[in-house]
Amino acid sequence: MSTIDEVKARIDIVDLVSEAGVKLRHAGKNYTGFCPFHDNKHTPAFVIWPETGTWRCFGACNEGGDIFKFVMKREGLDFKEALQKLAARAGVQVDSYQRETPEQKEAYDNLRKLLEDAVIFYRGHLLNSREILSYLREKRGLSDATIETFGLGYAPPGYETALKHFTAKGYSEQELIDSGLLTVREGESTHVDTYTGTRVYDRFRNRIMIPIRDEQGRMAGFGARIVDPNDIPKFLNSPETPIFSKGRLLYGLDRARKPIRTADQAVIVEGYLDVIALHQAGYENVVSPMGTALTEDQMRLLKKFTRRIVLALDPDVAGQKAVLRGLDAARSAMDKEGELGFDARGLLRNESRLQADLRVASMPDDLDPDEIVARNKEEWKTLIEDAKPIVTHVMETLAAGQNINDPKVKNQIAAQVLPLIADLPNALERDTYRQALARMLKVDERALMESPAQGQRVRRPRLERRDPPPSEAPVAGLAVVAGSLIHKSEAHCLGVLFRRPELLYRLDRRLQEGGLASLSTEDFEYTDHQMLLTLIRQSLEQVESDQHQYVVIHLTDSLKTLAQELLAEAEKLKPLEERLLEDLERTVQKIRRTRASQDLTQTRFLLEEAQQSQDPIVSFYQRRALQLAQLLNSLDQAKRHSTLRRQT
Repeated sequence: MSTIDEVKARIDIVDLVSEAGVKLRHAGKNYTGFCPFHDNKHTPAFVIWPETGTWRCFGACNEGGDIFKFVMKREGLDFKEALQKLAARAGVQVDSYQRETPEQKEAYDNLRKLLEDAVIFYRGHLLNSREILSYLREKRGLSDATIETFGLGYAPPGYETALKHFTAKGYSEQELIDSGLLTVREGESTHVDTYTGTRVYDRFRNRIMIPIRDEQGRMAGFGARIVDPNDIPKFLNSPETPIFSKGRLLYGLDRARKPIRTADQAVIVEGYLDVIALHQAGYENVVSPMGTALTEDQMRLLKKFTRRIVLALDPDVAGQKAVLRGLDAARSAMDKEGELGFDARGLLRNESRLQADLRVASMPDDLDPDEIVARNKEEWKTLIEDAKPIVTHVMETLAAGQNINDPKVKNQIAAQVLPLIADLPNALERDTYRQALARMLKVDERALMESPAQGQRVRRPRLERRDPPPSEAPVAGLAVVAGSLIHKSEAHCLGVLFRRPELLYRLDRRLQEGGLASLSTEDFEYTDHQMLLTLIRQSLEQVESDQHQYVVIHLTDSLKTLAQELLAEAEKLKPLEERLLEDLERTVQKIRRTRASQDLTQTRFLLEEAQQSQDPIVSFYQRRALQLAQLLNSLDQAKRHSTLRRQT
């Protein structure tokens, strides 16, 4: 019996759901009640089938699952966390999911205990400072209840206040350094500092202290805001420690994850105090990064709770100025403490990889989020509802205050927006945004279609061309059709491999025998397909459990529905291994041929355009066309090789 099956066997789903506050009543062999995941007190649309240990909501949620899915949705956990929690309840050991050794766990628990003591320490100093309390109450508009709820504190000005306090309590200097409360003077770690009298000193001095917890509510570190406007930096975080990593934490997520699930939307703001003020105003689905650009790890954290994410941009940081400074993936401003960098291309890539819906809301009248809710609570709700897709936001921001009738302005805007459109994975979206850009710039859409992806210049359409290639007008439509075929082929291939992961190595060998490369994520156009293939290949590299079961256990929430659909389709296939291998080989060849043919058609069209305009990019298109032709030739040879093998 697998670990998952053992946990399911030991936990009664009716008891689990009842303990969560859902009132159930008998309905034959089953139980019904009101769904705990949405407001509906009229129809008991939530049904439990005790025999199978499953549940489903036939109302607004239209979701269902087993005990793991219920706990994941109820408490905002991922699968591993839900498994650990239910295994502990059932008394089942889950060794393979132990992320920390016992020694590490003890050390990390000690660091968290020290940080909890620090919360109390800084809290005491805040209560003894009328000036700081007055600032938080009057200037920031925070109530005493909010200050208490979020554990705000104050670090006094001295260099040794925290050092002396915690060493007197029995903590060592090394523990204080490891927790991030003390700083070691660089280059003098073994000498006494002549100014402070010690080699270490308090990292946080004369600052408002904001405890930062992980999504489970455990202390991880601190964010510290200046009191004296002359101090720098404005915000200072704990240094990187074993339990504090800026790129993997989101401030406020421990309190926001349930509201995020309820609203099915997460809002990201720049400042910690903005988060606190918005929570106080009743908008509890708000979080903040650690003062730098959003990372994919942070986005994945949010993805556990919702696919709908709004980036609320401060006007003085990530609004017009940030966009106009450039849209490259790496901006030096992203590394500045206290500035939430706006990287349009990076956000689009995250949106594509994570299958999310990312939007941007701009703050009006040079106001920060906390100032907006202080002015009018309902205004914040409207701003978030009116959030725009990233590309639309960039287009409107670049056009604001510009003379759109000026050809040079048109060219500049197109040069910055077209690369973003080109990055979009969906052909229909690309076509829609090109049309919107053409309308905004008041130009013929063909002029944008003929512009190179880099957007270096926008060429005029050549009206003298009488017979455009067949690919010109229906390019977008063909892309949609081809995309649909590729999607079906990818899904079919993954369905077989999900059912039988061990076939992947044999498939690789067959492809290589035909002169082709092994199957890789580059063969898959869709992000969720790429993620699932990566997981299947990982299952072959571990020996802890059955390969298929490994894939099932490690499926993320976003992949589970896909995996179920793929498995259902794969069940219809004949079980003969050789037949499955032949089918897989043909499917991969079909995927590669479809995409290569589509790319070659488009490349030839672009090559003709470049040759007629004597564009230097001609050589690039020529090389690309040759590579694609060679790939198609290799695929033909591989197909003949496969046919001969089957005949013999």
